[in-house]
Amino acid sequence: MSTTEGPSGTDEADHGRVLRRRRLKSDNTLDITPMIDVTFLLLIFFIVSGRPDVQAALKLPQAEYGVGVSRKNSLVISLAEGGRRGNAAVYLADGKVGDPLTGDAASQEAQIRAAVQSAVRGGTTEVLIKGDKDVRHREVARVMRAAGVAGVRLHLAVAEMR
Repeated sequence: MSTTEGPSGTDEADHGRVLRRRRLKSDNTLDITPMIDVTFLLLIFFIVSGRPDVQAALKLPQAEYGVGVSRKNSLVISLAEGGRRGNAAVYLADGKVGDPLTGDAASQEAQIRAAVQSAVRGGTTEVLIKGDKDVRHREVARVMRAAGVAGVRLHLAVAEMR
């Protein structure tokens, strides 16, 4: 058995055979998963914390061919918040004039239909429905269905922007 000395002066027999180091394979791929996670977190942060400019968000077109409806030549039905059982208070006048219609929704619809038919017999073909800003759409739709008598044009009143 022969002994050879290694570079440090020790015998191979004492420590075993000296192995060469193997080169590590280089990993050329980059894991971008954490970068994508951070990007999505930033995106969510800006979506949640951002405040859109309400004025610039929606630009409605001006009415070019619309014609105003005269209150004098039409039957005006006004709806106000504060009716019974979630129903709106319905007035057969321009605004909260007089007493609101009484009864449940079905009897109110019958009273509205009778008032519209009476107005049609008197020569009025325009019905203008006005609703407070707190009145639910279902209440306006209910009044529209009741007022939708043959030969009548329904109009919804809107506030003029100043």
